[in-house]
Amino acid sequence: MLSGEVRARLVAIVGEENLLDSTQDLIVYSYDATPNYQAMPDAAIMPRQTQEVSEIVKVCNEEKVPIVPRGSGTNLCAGTTPVEGGIVILFQHMDQIIEIDEENLTVTVEPGVITQEMIEAVEEVNLFYPPDPSSMKISTIGGNINENSGGLRGLKYGVTRDYVIGLEVVLPNGDIIRTGGKLAKDVAGYDLTRLLVGSEGTLGIVTEATLKLVPKPKTKKTMLALYDCLEDAAKTVSKTIAAQIIPTTLEFLDQPTVQVVEDFANIGLPTDVGAVLLIEQDGEPEVVERDIEKIAQICRESNALSVEVAETVEQGEQLTAARRSALSALARMKPTTILEDATVPRSKIAEMVRAIEQIAEDHNVQICTFGHAGDGNLHPTCMTDAREKEEMQRVEEAFEDIFAKAIDLGGTITGEHGVGIMKAPYLAWKVGEEGVTAMKAIKQALDPNNIMNPGKMFAKSARKRVVVSR
Repeated sequence: MLSGEVRARLVAIVGEENLLDSTQDLIVYSYDATPNYQAMPDAAIMPRQTQEVSEIVKVCNEEKVPIVPRGSGTNLCAGTTPVEGGIVILFQHMDQIIEIDEENLTVTVEPGVITQEMIEAVEEVNLFYPPDPSSMKISTIGGNINENSGGLRGLKYGVTRDYVIGLEVVLPNGDIIRTGGKLAKDVAGYDLTRLLVGSEGTLGIVTEATLKLVPKPKTKKTMLALYDCLEDAAKTVSKTIAAQIIPTTLEFLDQPTVQVVEDFANIGLPTDVGAVLLIEQDGEPEVVERDIEKIAQICRESNALSVEVAETVEQGEQLTAARRSALSALARMKPTTILEDATVPRSKIAEMVRAIEQIAEDHNVQICTFGHAGDGNLHPTCMTDAREKEEMQRVEEAFEDIFAKAIDLGGTITGEHGVGIMKAPYLAWKVGEEGVTAMKAIKQALDPNNIMNPGKMFAKSARKRVVVSR
């Protein structure tokens, strides 16, 4: 609970109506989309402008009160769970699109802007913001920046980091800094913009962002390829990239996932095949037509059972929407759904999926796998029940083996979900003890009182590295 003095100082900044500290009001901010993690904050606060954020942070730094910046709470690594109490900062009042600059191809927004609403706004002037996390209908730009969110279009266009060119940030001592700007080139000092993107709210609070836009693609086509075995699907991915074709979307679903998605979406997906690839290309009409024909040929040469191109844009969007619904469909199966994002080089996709299948069998857990095949980002998803302690232990051990296998194949423990609490014990597996030490040094330099989203990124006790040979 906040002391009376601290509460009074915060109310003086934002007003009584913008400070929540009753248990009833705070429950919703005690958890995010990550299963099995919950911790109550002492208060939630809703600033209206950057200067108020700065004043709030100064009070918290002086009083050593933890701060957790929060968007819509859709993250999947427990990154916005207030594990050490303190205050959660909300951005409902800071949700404006400040400017769409058609001359410089940028959009400047406040952190509370909903991702899809911004995408739709820039498309109205024939511009395009490519990052498209599956949560984009409800996630915020500030949250996307904190987690460096990816999406289905990441193969061709990249992720959030590739479009953030300028930030306004409140540092842990309350100072306000600006990084980058509407510039094609800028090498003045350290690249603080890229450091802050994906820092999960541990280094500062984003209060404004300038994002790069590109011209809106003139057309797009969507294709569905069916395979008897996942090795042939993986072969298609490698051959497509080797042919120097970069699709907008190149998504993979294993048979169990296809079954669940079809039961959910009812759009006629075949459920008796070993693997499905969803492929989309956009751009100039003649380029799209040529690429789709070439990809279809590659699919057939890789033993695809069938290759179908959507006849209309609406049909293609229906297929893409079905893929985006994968998590929602799987979440209906059991009370608890754990979605992970181990990532490997795309040439190792088939080996990784087979390893996941074997790991699930070894630990007697149910895991479906789908994901972004084009960039090797797989989402093994376990349907379980957090109330079954023995089963949850097996689930944890299974995912530990999955992370270890991904590392062994030259991959990483997370491609887009972030570290947060869930992956913190495994961070050293990827970056090494020396890498963790360097990161902690940056954190200590900027946030010596450790008030910014404490308990995230760096685990109190790391997991011992294991070697998985499957």
